[in-house]
Amino acid sequence: MTDLPLIIDDRETPRFWVNRATMVEEDLRKREVETIFDKCWLYVGHDSELAENHDFRTRKVGGRPVIFTRGTDGEVRVLLNTCTHRGMEIETRGSGNGRFLKCFYHGWSFDTTGELVAMPMDSDYPDGWSRADRCLPRPAFVDNYRGFWFLCWDKEQSQTLKEYLANATDFIDMVADQSDTMKVTNGTHLYSMRANWKLLVENSFDGYHALTTHHRYLEMIKASGADFGARAEGALEGGALDLGNGHAVVGGSDASEGTSMGMLGREFPDDETRKLFKERRDRFVEKYGEEWTNRIFGGRNLLIFPNTMIIDLVMGCTIRTFYPDEPGYMDITGWEIQPGDEAKPLHNMRQDNFLTFWGPAGLATPDDVEALERCQRGFAGYKTDPWNDISRGMGKERPGGMDELQMRVFWRRYNELMTGEKSDSEAGVYVKVERVKS
Repeated sequence: MTDLPLIIDDRETPRFWVNRATMVEEDLRKREVETIFDKCWLYVGHDSELAENHDFRTRKVGGRPVIFTRGTDGEVRVLLNTCTHRGMEIETRGSGNGRFLKCFYHGWSFDTTGELVAMPMDSDYPDGWSRADRCLPRPAFVDNYRGFWFLCWDKEQSQTLKEYLANATDFIDMVADQSDTMKVTNGTHLYSMRANWKLLVENSFDGYHALTTHHRYLEMIKASGADFGARAEGALEGGALDLGNGHAVVGGSDASEGTSMGMLGREFPDDETRKLFKERRDRFVEKYGEEWTNRIFGGRNLLIFPNTMIIDLVMGCTIRTFYPDEPGYMDITGWEIQPGDEAKPLHNMRQDNFLTFWGPAGLATPDDVEALERCQRGFAGYKTDPWNDISRGMGKERPGGMDELQMRVFWRRYNELMTGEKSDSEAGVYVKVERVKS
């Protein structure tokens, strides 16, 4: 266990340093599980992934296997994916549809509400034994905001989901308002990284690294005919914001009036696609007004503390979660969410942009994996050089998108949960903007 503080938050110098021991020491990882992942609201999945009754998805949330399902009654539930008989993982498929969840070991069967409905030779159990006592366990709390479902394992959790999300709800609204049929597309990005999970938190909304780490991708954008400089100026206008409870965002307001599909999207391939995009944006102006439309089309990299990123760059939107199996190893899951009512040429362009940037063979994800794994290897010398510097933009009245306020928001909340030490917010606290429909 390190003898140094986890962070140095010096407002006078100013400087903000993070102890590299948080990236490498196993006892700190164990404490993270107990004080953060076992206590906070964690993302599970999206409504659209359970289109029909009895649809299910299996995944790990906070290190525990769950079944995310819609029952006969149409209600969404989260069930622990472990048989109440001997603990076997019941469902091994990533997704499917079925009225019953049957354990391979002894044949105990549960319905999609979690009730134990059948078992071989049940008459051999003693008097007083009850199936009702052997239903599949559930998290202490499950709830959703705008179709985004979360759970909390902590029975003592005092905040509702909406209270926990604080001002992050506005930025979820900016995603959800893009269509009445927002849909997670088929397919999942599953990959791992030999790096600490908190490095991916930082990286996922770090504007500072883009020009160097993703140089190849930006050159491709320029080669497509896009005026990247003009796009960046507008997109970074909104800067970094503290949304409360450790949530933070970087993003901006779109000033293109529909002439570009996000800061990091390629130029439109033809006039038809350009026209369709402009017409779609004009419909948003009619529905929501210019200010909210500009925010929707401005893009955002949103952290929902501790480990959920919604990265909406207009040309594509990904939901990403990750979990620390070891101090220097994490499993990462990513999904694409997009409007279900988009014209086919816009849909195709979005898909192509998404895969080019985020896909397993894309021009961004492999860059980030390489960068973060190199960081992790460098941390082997943490006892000699124990501090990461996250001071960029500190002291500014309005930190920009290439500053590091958003990371400091995360680290202050992390430190509070790990040590009980609460820090005051700095500049960049979110000022709520009215979302007005016409």
